[in-house]
Amino acid sequence: MIPADWEVCHIRDLAQIVRGASPRPIADTRWFDTESEVGWLRISDVAREGKYIQKTQQSLSDLGVARSRLVQSGKLVMSMAATVGRPAITTKKVCIHDGFVLFDKPVLPIEYFYYLLSSIEGQWAERGQTGSQVNLNTHLIGSAPVPIPPRREEQRAIAAALSDADALIESLDRLIAKKRAIKQAAMQQLLTGEARLPGFEREWESRRLESLGTFYKGYGIKRDDVRDEGVACIRYGEIYTRYGDYTHELYSRIPRRVADSAFELRQGDLLFAGSGETAEEIGMCMAYLGQEEAYAGGDIVVLRPKHGNPEYLGHLLNHSSVVAQKMRLGQGDAVVHISARSLGQIEILLPPEAEQDAIARTLSDMDLEIGALMKRRDKARGIKQGMMQELLTGRTRLVEPQSQAAEEAQT
Repeated sequence: MIPADWEVCHIRDLAQIVRGASPRPIADTRWFDTESEVGWLRISDVAREGKYIQKTQQSLSDLGVARSRLVQSGKLVMSMAATVGRPAITTKKVCIHDGFVLFDKPVLPIEYFYYLLSSIEGQWAERGQTGSQVNLNTHLIGSAPVPIPPRREEQRAIAAALSDADALIESLDRLIAKKRAIKQAAMQQLLTGEARLPGFEREWESRRLESLGTFYKGYGIKRDDVRDEGVACIRYGEIYTRYGDYTHELYSRIPRRVADSAFELRQGDLLFAGSGETAEEIGMCMAYLGQEEAYAGGDIVVLRPKHGNPEYLGHLLNHSSVVAQKMRLGQGDAVVHISARSLGQIEILLPPEAEQDAIARTLSDMDLEIGALMKRRDKARGIKQGMMQELLTGRTRLVEPQSQAAEEAQT
């Protein structure tokens, strides 16, 4: 349902849809030049940069530009392979390959056109040609119907309102990035003793992890056992993908019958990923600080400390000085493994427990601040999504519709 004064158009009526082109073979170094001002737009660039393409990871040589599709600054493009339907506006000269289309000579304000395409991004997966991944073509894109307010005034008002929402989200993203950088710098200083919190002067001592407690091995949980409901659990891959240095809450669940034959966690346990794809990520650690009954699956090594603050240790055991030791101790090539025995040999510098507690509180306060900002950012995203639903369908109008008498008087 759209307002009576709106119309439904096909995208092909709103712009010339031009497909990109790729120099072949794509791996040939002749096509690339790090000094070139012409970027080589990749799907990953669109996913990373967002609304405006300000930089690309690669640049094309003159030979590469001649064999691709050159797009000037201020143009609207959209991905049509892999991450399908992701629009973006260029702010520099780029070339697009055949996984993109250019919307040339648009009849709509480009900002409005961008939000119009963003509003239907989720629909392309249903329209696209399926295979190993969804792909679009210019016919499918051009035949998609979209509702359009006929007046430029209303189109620009909608784009301005959504741009303001984006500006708020971007400002929160920048603030979150700044706070994370501050926390990272604080961790580097506080976890190494480069900087000390007021009131702490005692010497730190060198300890091996095996001296802090007892190591155990997780077991009893398979991937197919995980459900939406049941008893809390964690699988080793989630240490990489879902958690940071510590958590109070676990997200996955298993049936009680599976939990009865799995390794039960305790509050304060330190969990290490026993397998990984690279030496850099092997043995990533998190501290479980929750009070909920929970269980650990296979390929998780658990250290149950008798000494030390678990939250502090969760931070410390992912510090670069410890990561370097884990890299040396890992074994394997395609898949890297690390054992409890090897983890036990890791040496760390430990401050007195009172100082550990103080450092953990300081970093926790920073995390709370970052978490609050992330909630604000997520709320702003939700509000923007609601605005798109309202404004781009005409449910909410920012410009009063012209009456029929006024329209007749103008004509």
